[in-house]
Amino acid sequence: MNRFESWLATTDFGVAVKEFPQGTRTAGDAARAVGCEVGQIVKSLVFVAGGRPVVALVSGANRLDEKRLAAVAGEPVAKADAETARIATGYAIGGVPPFGHATDLPVFMDRDLLGYPVVWAAAGRPDSVFEIEPGRLRELSDAVVLDLK
Repeated sequence: MNRFESWLATTDFGVAVKEFPQGTRTAGDAARAVGCEVGQIVKSLVFVAGGRPVVALVSGANRLDEKRLAAVAGEPVAKADAETARIATGYAIGGVPPFGHATDLPVFMDRDLLGYPVVWAAAGRPDSVFEIEPGRLRELSDAVVLDLK
């Protein structure tokens, strides 16, 4: 059981983590492992916006528009380096979950994720994901929903 799974066990979120030995590090890898569309994979991207870390939850089918993120999160926007991402979230890039971070971070969610009945998000390791309804994802991550592509 990893740190995210241990943390989940202390909640009543009802989220079940599934492990895929073939790996779920990229959206394509995760979609193949799970057997879903790439768009149903939640990419948890860590950026530094206006000097502070933020998380963008982006559909695996979309490319993040950094200008749109900057408009809502603060400028300038730059992709966080591995150390910054790990310190802010508690997880390594490739396994960052959408909530349950080490620090309180603003979260922004791609509106396109709401178009799916369920989505899959990283669960703390590059070989683990969990299934969740997009509305519940927004609620648990306390995300601001907007067009991020």
